[in-house]
Amino acid sequence: MDLSTLSAQELLQLCLESEDEAAWSEFVRRFQPVIAGVVIKRVRRYVSPNPGLVDDLVQDTYLKLCANDFKALRRFDFRHENALFGFLKVIAINVAEDHFRRDENEKRGGGRTQVDLETVAATLPAKSSLSDDAERAILLDEVKQCLETQATEPNFMRDCEIFWLYYRQGLTAKAISEIPSIGLTVKGVESTLLRMTRLVKAMLSQRELRRKASLG
Repeated sequence: MDLSTLSAQELLQLCLESEDEAAWSEFVRRFQPVIAGVVIKRVRRYVSPNPGLVDDLVQDTYLKLCANDFKALRRFDFRHENALFGFLKVIAINVAEDHFRRDENEKRGGGRTQVDLETVAATLPAKSSLSDDAERAILLDEVKQCLETQATEPNFMRDCEIFWLYYRQGLTAKAISEIPSIGLTVKGVESTLLRMTRLVKAMLSQRELRRKASLG
């Protein structure tokens, strides 16, 4: 059987039911770049990434997923094809944030409860918010260009991250609020999404008017 042809759901089911080494190797091959990429981006918020730290955090992500006989993965609900990718990204983000939060807490002597994996899984959206067609890709590129013009605004980088997590990664407002670095409640995330969506629509409308004017 060619494991590379299996869907994410089929591959995970095979991994959990058979504990086949080849299946798990395919799982790692397929999802390692996603996990490592998220870890690297998150680490860059705090320090210059080094291979040792990135490898440790990637392994910690797998340990989280394997805990209690893969309980979180066994209870994961495939609501759409890309759901597992979104779930793994959220877990990797929280593992990295937990690492740096522990470092900070050790300095300050404080602490904060880690996000429960099952809670994160339950908050993933029922439907992907991103289409793969060319027109959607062009639109997202235009949105990115519009947002970059506002990059100097306070908290704008955080707000952009919220916007992309929702529209590109398909995370719900609740899932985004569970990410420690965001620092907002669900209502705060929803308010940010509403404001950012209105801003993007306004900027895109202005770009379209300028485009039509240039065409005469």
